[in-house]
Amino acid sequence: MNIDDSTIQIGFTDVNKFYGAYHALNSINLSIPKGQFVALVGPSGCGKSTLLRTLAGLEEISSGTINVGGRTVNDIPPRKRDLAMVFQSYALYPHMNVRENLTYALRLKGVSKEIRANKADEVAAIIGLEDLLDRKPRELSGGQRQRVAMGRAIVREPQAFLFDEPLSNLDASLRVRMRKEIRALHERIGSTSVYVTHDQVEAMTMADHVVVMRAGKIEQQGVPLDLYKNPANCFVAGFIGSPAMNFIPGVIDESGESVTLDFEESPSLPIAQSMQPGRPVVVGLRPEHVELGDAQSCGYAAISISSVEETGSTTYLFSSATPELVIVADGSQQVRSGDVIGVKIAPTNVHLFDPETEVSLSNG
Repeated sequence: MNIDDSTIQIGFTDVNKFYGAYHALNSINLSIPKGQFVALVGPSGCGKSTLLRTLAGLEEISSGTINVGGRTVNDIPPRKRDLAMVFQSYALYPHMNVRENLTYALRLKGVSKEIRANKADEVAAIIGLEDLLDRKPRELSGGQRQRVAMGRAIVREPQAFLFDEPLSNLDASLRVRMRKEIRALHERIGSTSVYVTHDQVEAMTMADHVVVMRAGKIEQQGVPLDLYKNPANCFVAGFIGSPAMNFIPGVIDESGESVTLDFEESPSLPIAQSMQPGRPVVVGLRPEHVELGDAQSCGYAAISISSVEETGSTTYLFSSATPELVIVADGSQQVRSGDVIGVKIAPTNVHLFDPETEVSLSNG
């Protein structure tokens, strides 16, 4: 990403972290502009939480440089980095009410009682808890407790907010609501936010910039839709998007303009660019990009369906071929197990990857 250095709020330069022989962070380079919402996403053990904790000062790096607000913070303790962290576990003081939890950090700094009270009122209005200031954490719902945790971070007016999977303990409907609230809060306050999650939907819907990690490395970073449309490799293609992208072995046809899939029905799909005839490839097809039609129609390949899952507005179809092809269809489609249907995919929606390196061959 091309960024004016003067706008950089947080920077990682060649950051490495070892736990003994285990390389937890491998040459991380990442620049985060002021006011941007960045999501670190990836499977468990990929290094995303470790990266966040090194930024917060809760973990020491083995080598490299971390900058916050133009200063190197490698040797600066957490409390002096001017960063506020929101944890998955809320970490509220059970014996304090909401007002006291919100202003505890200010009290430690010696801020007057009057100013603390005004700050509590101001932040409570931002997070929508004005009527709950006198309640203890045990009297609050999970969503309300998470709001208090966010409010406690806001009251400090830090340079950046760090979120470590803050919604993992909430039920599905509440997570959706809290996603919207955190994003709205970010836009209202305008501070830099770094958000760790294993949920790619959270990352895609909340962030301005998504960083996909695997095994301590950054696999790809960019705006959410660019990662979806132009994944750099099979890992990113399979991680971003739900249901996951289908991966099927294939071979470029003699014309160099289409690819034959290596499963029972062996359909041939047109591709967006010419390639060397006979070249083996991995074909990536997103389930939502498969168009259904009559198996006998021109341009459609015949696929046998083994099972169907209906969820109302959406129907999931699973082919009987090996490897399995997953298709997302409109809920109005009348398809049953055992049916043979026609499928077609636009050339621009056919992703090609190298079988050995798993690097994308599309658009390049």
